[in-house]
Amino acid sequence: MNISETFIRRPIATSLLMLAIGLFGMVACRSLPVSDLPNVDFPTLLVTANLPGASPETMASSMAGVVSADNQTWRHWAHTKAAPSSKR
Repeated sequence: MNISETFIRRPIATSLLMLAIGLFGMVACRSLPVSDLPNVDFPTLLVTANLPGASPETMASSMAGVVSADNQTWRHWAHTKAAPSSKR
């Protein structure tokens, strides 16, 4: 006796089993968590530029423009941010 024969001989039991599986699926589907915006970690690129002996103002005027211009050529990046820092 194979499994198909059991379902063919008992159509009411087969229908009830299909109904139970469908109902279980609908209940399980409603309990799944759904988020409009998933949590995503964007890739980060750190660019460091050193000019020994230069003041922060010199770095901001001479180097930040070059680094920002190069940064704008990466068109496939959705988020870009420049933040100068003065570490000693």
